[in-house]
Amino acid sequence: MGNLSSRSLHRLVKHLLMRCGMDGARFGKGKSAGLQEQPGARVRSKVGDERGARCRGTIHLRRVMGEPSPRMDGGHGWPRRWSRAPLCMRARAAAVILLGLSLMSCQAPLRHHPREDVAALRYNLTYVREPEHAVDVEVVLVRGTPREFLFSQPGAVTTVSAHREDGGVLTLPVQEGRVLLPRGTRFLRYRYALDASIRERGPDFFQGSGDGDARHVAGRAYLIRPRVVKPGLRVELSLVGTDALLPWQPGENGVYRLRGEDLVDSGFHGFGGRRCQVRLPDAVLDVAILGHFKHLSDAAVCTWLGKAAEEVRTVRRAFPHPRITVRVIPAPGHHGPSVFGMVRWSSPPSISISVGQEARPEDFARDWVAVHEMLHLTHPVFVPRVPWLSEGLATYYTEVARARSGRQDSRRAWEELLGGFARGLEGNDTRTMQEAVSQGSFSLAVYWTGALFALHLDVELRRITGNTRGLDDVLELLAARGSSSTFGAFGAAVDAVAGQPLFNALLERHLPRPAFAEQAGLLEALGVQEGPNGVSLVPARDSLLRDSVVGRRSHGETP
Repeated sequence: MGNLSSRSLHRLVKHLLMRCGMDGARFGKGKSAGLQEQPGARVRSKVGDERGARCRGTIHLRRVMGEPSPRMDGGHGWPRRWSRAPLCMRARAAAVILLGLSLMSCQAPLRHHPREDVAALRYNLTYVREPEHAVDVEVVLVRGTPREFLFSQPGAVTTVSAHREDGGVLTLPVQEGRVLLPRGTRFLRYRYALDASIRERGPDFFQGSGDGDARHVAGRAYLIRPRVVKPGLRVELSLVGTDALLPWQPGENGVYRLRGEDLVDSGFHGFGGRRCQVRLPDAVLDVAILGHFKHLSDAAVCTWLGKAAEEVRTVRRAFPHPRITVRVIPAPGHHGPSVFGMVRWSSPPSISISVGQEARPEDFARDWVAVHEMLHLTHPVFVPRVPWLSEGLATYYTEVARARSGRQDSRRAWEELLGGFARGLEGNDTRTMQEAVSQGSFSLAVYWTGALFALHLDVELRRITGNTRGLDDVLELLAARGSSSTFGAFGAAVDAVAGQPLFNALLERHLPRPAFAEQAGLLEALGVQEGPNGVSLVPARDSLLRDSVVGRRSHGETP
């Protein structure tokens, strides 16, 4: 019975009715002689079911379905009467039962939901050491996977092998970073030769670097991905051969369960090395130390990163993310604390910093790279990118945060800012700010014209609001709205904090004019003077605002 469709049931009922001389019209009215002959049987028609079922009527069968009747001794009279009934009468009753079951099934029709494809794009990674360090990658495809794949940052992989369902294997060239898979491809394989890439291109944050048995590489360089990542695409990634620090956390079985968009910016990856962890009241930093330092212990490295993270908390009320990952790579021949750093907007973000292999613990006192990279987490990802704004915010707050934490005094903070403005002005004294920031993402003009604008914006917000609100509040407002933003949304947030239009008017005072043209008047109003003996802080119209910008404060405290 359970395997019969509704149509089959109706055909069976019709056949029985014809055998017993009953037609469908009489049967459906509930007053046929057959039904009247049954003691205690009641059939009631109900048209226009309130639930809107496809069948417009329901039949209520109580005693026909065998429900005990009070007129039957002990409820057992119905079976005895059924066995004595004529065959045709029993056939009629059976027809009623079948039709009732059919109609009741129509009362709440089954909804056919499309079956969810629970399969995920599967990445199987194997870290190998012989004959050289490399990562073997196998990508197992799923139904509906696009045929066009790409490396977001190509160059190190020139061919991939496509394994077909029929057992055939094809070697496919990587052309401009793209690979077109033939139909019927079940999985593809390739090797990312880490050591060969380092040897050919030199140590590089993206293509490969490292020391000893540890290696560092960007996910976008060695992980091939669909050219178009469809919404809802799920990814599973597993790794064998070494301990790795990826941006994400693995599950209990060691498998990373990701979203398709995690492949678009997959952050920085560290293989091997050693681990330490920084715990803040509201966040965790998982750290991979990818090599050996001559004078630094792992504990000293983690202490340095912890202090930088605490300085970020003088700008925002809480650390911007509950968890981030940081990779530290030795730079042979360098004595300074930090040589270079970069943040990638994976989810969660990942940071990598190159530290001088000859560095000593006391060198970290003057380091600014770690806090600068973490300060990028205080502002949203701007889409499209606006380098002068994002770098300007981080550069400005690098000096402000180090003063607020007490690592440098306020006079030193202003000296660092003025020195940066001077370096940014070199070669740009005849250019407008708009022209200066168009030179490239990493020019000094991009960093320091942006920092000057951030300072001016902070001071104006404090002046308009009576020193009750500032640029910190803009960052808090943007964080509440999401992890990404636009240039226009940033300006709207500034105006919202100010309580009046401000952003565009201030922008017009900077972009079309010579770079750093606003610097002299701004510093004079703040009482920041530069002379033969360095920078001095004197009373001035906005000296109170000056002091509130770089004044000492506890973590998460607002001035």
